[in-house]
Amino acid sequence: MFQARQSRNLQPSKVPSSRIGRLFHYGGLAASLGYGAATELIRRSTSSDKTAAGSLMLTEANVKRLVSKLTQMRGAALKIGQFMSIQDSHALPPELEEIFRRVQDSANYMPDWQMEQAMRDSLGPSWQDNFASFDRIPFAAASIGQVHHATLAAHASPTGAPERVAVKVQFPNVARSIASDLGYVKVLLTAGSILPKGLFLDRTLAVMKEELADECDYAREAAFARRFAQEDHLGTDAHFKVPWVWEDSTDRVLVMEYVEGISVGGSDVERLSSQDKNDIAARIVELCLRELFHFRVMQTDPNWSNFLWNPLSRKIELVDFGATREYSKEFIDNWLRLLSAAVAEDREGCIEWSLKLGYLTGNENDTMLNAHVESMTLLGTPFNPRTTQPFTFGPGSPWADITARIREQIPVMVQHRLTPPPRETYSLNRKLSGAFLLAARLDAKVDCRVLWERVVNGYRFG
Repeated sequence: MFQARQSRNLQPSKVPSSRIGRLFHYGGLAASLGYGAATELIRRSTSSDKTAAGSLMLTEANVKRLVSKLTQMRGAALKIGQFMSIQDSHALPPELEEIFRRVQDSANYMPDWQMEQAMRDSLGPSWQDNFASFDRIPFAAASIGQVHHATLAAHASPTGAPERVAVKVQFPNVARSIASDLGYVKVLLTAGSILPKGLFLDRTLAVMKEELADECDYAREAAFARRFAQEDHLGTDAHFKVPWVWEDSTDRVLVMEYVEGISVGGSDVERLSSQDKNDIAARIVELCLRELFHFRVMQTDPNWSNFLWNPLSRKIELVDFGATREYSKEFIDNWLRLLSAAVAEDREGCIEWSLKLGYLTGNENDTMLNAHVESMTLLGTPFNPRTTQPFTFGPGSPWADITARIREQIPVMVQHRLTPPPRETYSLNRKLSGAFLLAARLDAKVDCRVLWERVVNGYRFG
């Protein structure tokens, strides 16, 4: 069976695949945003309402225009939105944060003819022979690809029997459009000077370009999935499951074992018991620490749909390894020393190791140093030996107070920062922030100190 059925609220639209085609769309978007800004300027100048404020560019109408175009374009532009939508930095204008929230998991999917061409290009004209069934309408679509339900035919299956799989198909020419897309997005984000200089947009986009190029290589993702499935990683772990990867997957089509769990960020999780929520949060926080200090390799995309909870097996199923990053021993040694200093509330240690890592230049004023050290020590609070355990996340919790205090430091650091953060920390901090945000969403209680000691004690430096 190769049926087509509607899935969720996804909508089909052709992916603009040529550079000229994508330029046309971005040019049209820029023109429509400019028109919207001009209309808003006229409205404000002729209105008796004197309370109107904020960016002329980021009006509600322009926000809708941006969301609509990003979900149609997909690729690098949408990935930026998805990255930002799980941040809790509050360094961006609220209108931009709203855009990024709206575009998360809201990409359109390819029309059938375009999906068919992508499958033929990767698996050959007889690609359907590998499957006993294939649902031609995807059940999920994101920034660089879409995912289909399918069943591997017995002769193609690693088990010798028909097996349910998830087939991830990459949008055409996404990898080749990264650089030009990021250039267009930079123009849009800098229009009207709506971003503070301390965000170091050029460095951020350069790092994102490298990360996106990696994520477009499904062969690389398959290799990391197999690595995490090994015994010395999570292969025999009672708390996690890593699906197997079909050996004939390619760099543009990835076929993995289908798993039955529910997204830990979805509405179904609300019906779980408090104990289940606590267990989920604890396992994901511990996994972050193990990835850093045991494996030195981390899946850095904290999008909650990447983590599925299976209530029958009581395992967290890990289904996306595209954003996996490796770290050098030297970097992890220094980063652990910095985090340990923060946990111990050691101001001088925080400054010393921040200098060695490149967070600081040595020329910062006291205002910047104080804000940086306070934000680091606040981040380490859940692991502090003097912190009451289990540590409580969620509304009205100690963590809510900590995040509010960290937010107060962000504008100060953006104003006084002299250098962008170390390249490795962009994705690393994104994952840690995402893990804590998930714990807060679950309103969980986690003995973070026990997790810290279990993972970090016995770490060998050098």
